[in-house]
Amino acid sequence: MNAASSPIFRGKRIGVFGKGGSGKSTLTALLARHLAAEGVPVCVLDADSTNRGLPGAVGLQAPSRSLLDYYGGMVFSGGKVTCPVDDPRPLPHRRLDLTQLPREYLAQEDGLTLLTAGKNGDLGPGAGCDGPVSKIARDVVLEHPEGSPLTLIDFKAGLEDSARGALTRLDWILLVVDPTTASLEMARSMQKLVGKIRRGDPPATAHLQDPDMAALATRFYQEAALQGLSVVLNRAADTAAENYLRDTLNQIDLQPLAVIPEDRALTRAWLEGTPLPREKTQPALEAAAVQLEAILHDSP
Repeated sequence: MNAASSPIFRGKRIGVFGKGGSGKSTLTALLARHLAAEGVPVCVLDADSTNRGLPGAVGLQAPSRSLLDYYGGMVFSGGKVTCPVDDPRPLPHRRLDLTQLPREYLAQEDGLTLLTAGKNGDLGPGAGCDGPVSKIARDVVLEHPEGSPLTLIDFKAGLEDSARGALTRLDWILLVVDPTTASLEMARSMQKLVGKIRRGDPPATAHLQDPDMAALATRFYQEAALQGLSVVLNRAADTAAENYLRDTLNQIDLQPLAVIPEDRALTRAWLEGTPLPREKTQPALEAAAVQLEAILHDSP
């Protein structure tokens, strides 16, 4: 059996992070399509509240409605979904059976499912905070009668969702690093944050006046499922740039799973809104899948 089709992937929740422009959505789309082609049931949860290109990149139509609609709308627009920073309480009915979810909330084809957490631009003036989108990404667990899929969550660029506690219910993190100082700094910051969560360090709760809320926020971190972090290099233009990234990451005990080569066809696909081609990136995707399967197998 190909490592990518291993049952180890079933039910795992993997968050994909990176600075703006690093290629996190590229990795999400490429890896999702690769794993689905290898027989792994994959669900992509689009939790980037601003980027609208992911559906085309994975080869699916965007669902007509978001999970934000499903859960009653954003609190800032009079709805029910609150920001996890102000209200750490979990979503009600956070476990979703994909066979029972109304069709307008998902797109599916060839073992690949796409859901959208929510987009800021749909919500009108005064609803610019996307904290409720982070809560959906943090809490939703996708299930299927034949076995839960692998969930790949494409997060908003930067570290904002990390500060909202979205990491606590992930099993693993994939961080995309491009050849920039900002990406390397983000890798250092994310590595430190993962270490704090793994140690059980409490979150900031001084802003929560209700002691029960503060206790709940702390419990999320104490009971975190997160096991670790891996990096994938993207757009390393030459061997010197790749070696510099590897050497710098090695100083913080991070070794890349794979290197996505530069490919003008990817840029063209993003421009045209078409599925990302995998021909040139296939070896990198296979390497990432095999190593990720081994990591998840060895994790508690």
